[in-house]
Amino acid sequence: MEWRQTCMLFLIFLFQVLVNEVRSQGGNTVFDIRQFGATGDGQSDSSKALEDAFSNACNVVGGRNQILVPEGTFMVTSAVFDGPCKGLIEFRVDGVIKASAGIIDDDKWVAFRYIDGLVITGEGTFDGFGESAWNLNDCKMNSQCKHLPTSIRLDFVKNSVVSGIHSLNSKFFHMKIYKCNNINVDGVHIIAPEDSPNTDGIHIGDSANINILNSVIATGDDCISMGPGNKNILIQNITCGPGHGISIGSLGKYNNEADISGITVQHCTLSQTMYGLRIKTWASDIQLTAYNITYDDVVMDNANHPILIDQEYCPSMGCDESKPSSVQIKDVWYKNIRGSSKSQSAVNLKCSSKYPCDNINFFNIDLLYQNSDNSVNANCKNVRGSASGIEKPPSCL
Repeated sequence: MEWRQTCMLFLIFLFQVLVNEVRSQGGNTVFDIRQFGATGDGQSDSSKALEDAFSNACNVVGGRNQILVPEGTFMVTSAVFDGPCKGLIEFRVDGVIKASAGIIDDDKWVAFRYIDGLVITGEGTFDGFGESAWNLNDCKMNSQCKHLPTSIRLDFVKNSVVSGIHSLNSKFFHMKIYKCNNINVDGVHIIAPEDSPNTDGIHIGDSANINILNSVIATGDDCISMGPGNKNILIQNITCGPGHGISIGSLGKYNNEADISGITVQHCTLSQTMYGLRIKTWASDIQLTAYNITYDDVVMDNANHPILIDQEYCPSMGCDESKPSSVQIKDVWYKNIRGSSKSQSAVNLKCSSKYPCDNINFFNIDLLYQNSDNSVNANCKNVRGSASGIEKPPSCL
């Protein structure tokens, strides 16, 4: 475990060197989107100007080339930036990129694909204008619902950095990282109302060596969610809430899902969240394993369900409750988890009767009920493991 975290910290150092180099040199060439027809009046569509600026920067051989979104509000209907590029790319946002009202016939709004050595930075904002479309989201009632656009997508991107930006009121997920490798997300701010539907802060799928660091996430759904196929994910120094906490899953819904492993969540604070640290799987015949997962030094501030393994996950109607989950959860460590629970069920482990949770370990769990001396409890179902140190609530292992 220690060698893996050492490697991750070394990668973080290299990523920060890349960010600092780009910032200090300012890029070999700056492509200001206003030179390509963008107007920062908040009304004119600047989509083509953004794509043209990127295309020009992407085709410069070598160097570090910057696409600049200056101060102002630039309305963008949809923009897709495809590599590979011939040099390094910095996408700098100092102003506001604002989505058009309603929805578009796509599941992405701003997308970066097939790029090696991308830096997305600046103190500006991606405003998804989600309030114009949230009423069209029927996913709670319709399991086959059409997903609204994700604000920022990284697909098949590697050796890249996202730093400092703000994401506001996404229509669906704020950021989705898919099929990526070596991505560092550092110092971002993600904000949406508590009742906004499916506005996950950052969703990671089928990716490896991803670091989410030093960020503030307050949304209507998971602050960070991790689907199947992920390896070596470090989540560190995150302030989360409101929202649904930090989740692994859901797992076991689709055929050919890959195992998820090497997840570390540490030095985080979860405040007024519906869930805290959650692993969720569908009751289905889909087989995969979630393993080598560590939660360490996490503060709960009135999280409704601080520690939850739910292998009976079914957010909408139509699940076959007679089937146990075929997802194996094993080798999980909860260490130094402390704070307060909004419910008396502070620890709830509902594991599969077919593949019981194995080697689930608790060390120094210190949770109170709503900041009072009232007791909280722990419930275990189909779990094998151990507990030591502080046991509040008394362990059910």
